[in-house]
Amino acid sequence: MTPILTTLAPGLLEAGSRLIDRLVPDPAEREKAKLALLQAEGQLALQEMQTSLSAILAEANSQDPWTSRARPTFLYVIYGVILLCVIGAVIGIWWPTHVFQAAENLNKLLGAIPESLWWLFGAGYLGYTGARSFDKWRGPGR
Repeated sequence: MTPILTTLAPGLLEAGSRLIDRLVPDPAEREKAKLALLQAEGQLALQEMQTSLSAILAEANSQDPWTSRARPTFLYVIYGVILLCVIGAVIGIWWPTHVFQAAENLNKLLGAIPESLWWLFGAGYLGYTGARSFDKWRGPGR
């Protein structure tokens, strides 16, 4: 199913319903035609949902562990960093100079990474997620 058709489908179905009202004089036939139109709309929605689910299931069932675990792994790392910050704040109650020294050391270590590498990482990560989103939007097998 083309994305254009999916986008235009609600308007086309509404126009089709109005067209049926004008062209079909018999009330029973009119209702029958509208029912067929609603069934077509339901089929369209079902196909769209199946396409989305098939992309998600294909990713989840992939044999490559990085395909199905890359984003969750990244989130686990971020959760770990947040947890370490909370633990560091609690430890800072008893040893504030040590925590400040650790924070300063971390700041210096991260600051030693050239800015161009941060941009490269950001572009790569955004490019990866953008390409994956585009593939999912486009659907499987296209």
